[in-house]
Amino acid sequence: MSKHHVYKKIEIVGSSEKSIEDAIDNALAECSKSVKCMDWFEVVETRGHIVDGKVAHYQVALKIGFRIE
Repeated sequence: MSKHHVYKKIEIVGSSEKSIEDAIDNALAECSKSVKCMDWFEVVETRGHIVDGKVAHYQVALKIGFRIE
């Protein structure tokens, strides 16, 4: 096994009706179903969906770093 690692980054968007943190958790949980060796994430954008003057959904764009095996 090599001491050197090679990584790739992808961008995904998670959402939640509850909170920004829940949107992150939802995104990571879904992504982990198909992407293996995830090592880190960066929040690159935060936004929301408004209905009747209130937050309906929190949306968080993430960059996910994962190790190439």
